[in-house]
Amino acid sequence: MFCNQCEQTAKGQGCDKMGVCGKTPEVAALQDLLTHSVKGLSLYAHAGRKMGVVDNEVNRFTCEAIFSTLTNVDFDPDRFVAMIERCDALKSRLKEKVKAAGGQVAFGNEPEAGFLTKIARMFLGGEQPDFTAHPEISFTAAGRNQLVPMGEKVGFAPKPDANADLESLRQILTYGLRGVAAYADHAAILGKESDEVYAFIHEAMAATLDQSLGLNELIGLCLGCGKANLKAMELLDAANTGSYGHPVPTEVPLGAKKGKAILVSGHDLKDLGLLLEQTAGRGINIYTHGEMLPCHGYPELKKHPHFHGHYGTAWQNQQKEFAEFPGAILMTTNCIQKPVESYKGNIFTTGLVGWPGVTHVGKDFSQVINKALEMPGFAADEDKGSVLTGFARNAVLGVADKVIAAVKGGDIRHFFLVAGCDGAKPGRNYYTEFVEKVPSDCVVLTLACGKFRFFDKKLGDIGGIPRLLDIGQCNDAYSAIQIAVALAGAFNCGVNDLPLSMVLSWYEQKAVAILLTLLHLGIKGIRLGPSLPAFITPNVLNVLVENFDIKPITTPDEDLKAILG
Repeated sequence: MFCNQCEQTAKGQGCDKMGVCGKTPEVAALQDLLTHSVKGLSLYAHAGRKMGVVDNEVNRFTCEAIFSTLTNVDFDPDRFVAMIERCDALKSRLKEKVKAAGGQVAFGNEPEAGFLTKIARMFLGGEQPDFTAHPEISFTAAGRNQLVPMGEKVGFAPKPDANADLESLRQILTYGLRGVAAYADHAAILGKESDEVYAFIHEAMAATLDQSLGLNELIGLCLGCGKANLKAMELLDAANTGSYGHPVPTEVPLGAKKGKAILVSGHDLKDLGLLLEQTAGRGINIYTHGEMLPCHGYPELKKHPHFHGHYGTAWQNQQKEFAEFPGAILMTTNCIQKPVESYKGNIFTTGLVGWPGVTHVGKDFSQVINKALEMPGFAADEDKGSVLTGFARNAVLGVADKVIAAVKGGDIRHFFLVAGCDGAKPGRNYYTEFVEKVPSDCVVLTLACGKFRFFDKKLGDIGGIPRLLDIGQCNDAYSAIQIAVALAGAFNCGVNDLPLSMVLSWYEQKAVAILLTLLHLGIKGIRLGPSLPAFITPNVLNVLVENFDIKPITTPDEDLKAILG
């Protein structure tokens, strides 16, 4: 196996024996084969769209399949086999639709166009060579044991004869698309879709097969990925606020209430909403974990009286925190870790999440509820303080006049967006120390699970404006962008001219997509850590530095001095 898509990849280079996330070589190979198969499907979808052939089942499947390969989503090999088989079926159906419309699928003009392009030309041209002669090509009717060696041939393992910089850009594009697919899938679940987003995903996935593309074309596609991600995040923002209202500032208890309990982790608001409805009047209190914390700010979710509070911190601490939780656990979307035996029988997955041996449920959460009723729950009330959340764009822009006045009056000197993913790798204490050292006349905006390095710090306020503003999940990055754009408009300047600095942490591919969005918007001077992606070559990094002034984090003291002078 070879996987370097997350920040914690082995030795900062790539996992080649076992994923640090718990991914086995078998699952890694099946994920790579699914990704490769979706590229073939995308070739047909891209060609078909030009002739008005649009298949919404293909659109939705594409996002689900790509999202499933994102870090910490699905570890169940059988589910990947089923997705590969479904991809083949959809590809065959779409192929016939494209042919019926008189369409052509372009693969490049010359035989030496490249390894993957040749593969695409063969299996999309109708040839069905046997597995042993061409294991990279045929997937249909193959069993799990046959699919794994196929997947081992189409991943991102270093290729001695390949151009490292072009391969780096293909990886950036592929990983960015995994983030776009995640946001698009979240939005579609709540009824918000855009063919503009689907069209770009298919175009870009197909383009990764084209070995004739050069540096400029691939950079353009990466920035296009950022543009598509902005649209996907806009859709998700509309989906969340349209379904559950705009978040409002909310104090969330960190302790427990005596009684039966269910813990919800991941990101999915609809799953939480359904669970709250299904547990109404059942004597069960619902708690959030990880990125679900901001859900307490949504009016249509917080109206449920048994939606109690937040338990635990970020995803990488779940093995300890879940083991101590005295109720059932529901895992939505990504962020699952290998369950330990002490709670393996108490945890349930839903949606795209999967782990071998863990019970997977649909949207009827009866099994989760029954397990919670069997378990002891909390024996007594526990008071562990509280935190504030719910400072999404509407809440912040609702007091924009006060913010602007505070800046013009000199009460607020600077804003820091300290946001992104958390993780277990050493070095992330930088973000705790950074926030602790931010001067008292500055405001910290935050989102995503990186906030758990400092979410319970009592930083006080400036003229009634809290100095620590939790904007929401990583899924709510659109809110942060809209806040920045609105402030720039109020001060009649560009976002890069605002007294605003972005200090970001990354772990998985949604963070890659968000970074590409910021670059698409022309945002400069971003500080990124705790380490730079293993899939970015020195030459590609130089392009980012020269054009966007991206910087690696150093120390909190040095970075604050550089920013504030």
